[in-house]
Order: sequence, then C-alpha cells, then structure tokens
Amino acid sequence: MLCNECKKRNAVVHMTKMTNGKKEELHLCEMCAKAKDGGSIEHHFSIPNFFASLLENNLHPQVNMNYHNGIQCQRCGYTLSQFKQSGRMGCDECYETFKEKINPLVRRIQGNTNHIGKVPKRTGGVIRVKRQVKQLKNKLQEAIVREEFEVAAEIRDTIKGLEQEINEM
Repeated sequence: MLCNECKKRNAVVHMTKMTNGKKEELHLCEMCAKAKDGGSIEHHFSIPNFFASLLENNLHPQVNMNYHNGIQCQRCGYTLSQFKQSGRMGCDECYETFKEKINPLVRRIQGNTNHIGKVPKRTGGVIRVKRQVKQLKNKLQEAIVREEFEVAAEIRDTIKGLEQEINEM
C-alpha cells in the first residue's frame, strides 16, 4: 500500500480516526508520518507504553490509577509508577500488593483474572480431568450449602469415577 501523502513509498504507519461516527484511515510512509507528527512517532511497539496507555485510559473508572498514592511492595519496594514505566512487576508479591489496582486492567486485557492456561489435546488428558474434578468439587460444595443432597450424591459419584480414571492413567 502506498503512502496517502507522497504516493511514492510504502505505507508503514496506519492510523484510524473516528470523528462523529465517521471512520477516517490514513496510511503514511515513515518520512511523511514523521513530518506530519513532528517526529514523535515511535519506531517500535512498546509493552510499557501499551500498559501506560491502558492505565491512563478513562474508559473504566477502576482502571485509571493514581500513581502517587504511595502503595509499595513490601518485598521488593516496587511502586505502581514503576510498573507503569516498565510494564513488569518487581516480584510475585507485587501481584498481591497491587491486586486491587491491577485486576481491572488484567480483566480488561485477558477477560479473566485467574490464569488457566491451555492444555494440549493429545497429552493433556490428566490435566483436563483434574480440572473437571476441581469444578465438580466446587459444584458439590454449592449443592451441600443449598441442601440438595441428591444432586450432591450424584456429583460425588461422578468425582469418584473421575478420580479413579486419573489413577488409571
């Protein structure tokens, strides 16, 4: 695709702008993009800049962080502003320390705050069954709380069958 400005070089910068519901696309070569933007266009995608833009975005009130609130990790001394700059946590304790501030961001990016991971279809049989057992145990507890003992008994029997299947694998 050629640059919309000079019509000579290949477009490497692609911008989309929405104005009053109307979509405008602009495709520029590097030189025209620098000239148009005053040379401030960054050459490489940056994870820290990506996180910073999400954290400063006002689309979701919980995601907008106050970086000067003094919260600091007890283990490594990392702060939210350092996370904003680097896009990384200092240690595993940071996730717990900044949980309240970071969870809305993680939920927005990942769709969930619990890491589930992927299981290979060919070799992940045991893992898949163990996850199913875990889910059934949660349902069993819920059934017991609701005093649905017949349903709980069925779930218990299913769990026993799956656990036996795991032991045979």
